[in-house]
Amino acid sequence: MTCGHCEGAVAGEISEIPGVTSVKAVASTGRVSVVSDAPLDLEAVRAAVDEAGYELVGRA
Repeated sequence: MTCGHCEGAVAGEISEIPGVTSVKAVASTGRVSVVSDAPLDLEAVRAAVDEAGYELVGRA
């Protein structure tokens, strides 16, 4: 991610995962914080990030 538009694209895709209540993507650090009412499926997050045009790396 390099800009606010990138942050919005990633956050928008992740926010569509059932149970997700909050997403914060920060381009300067490459980090994404997710709050969910349900257990979060890592593969669903990975697919959402991929759909936004990025790759999930590091620990989840």
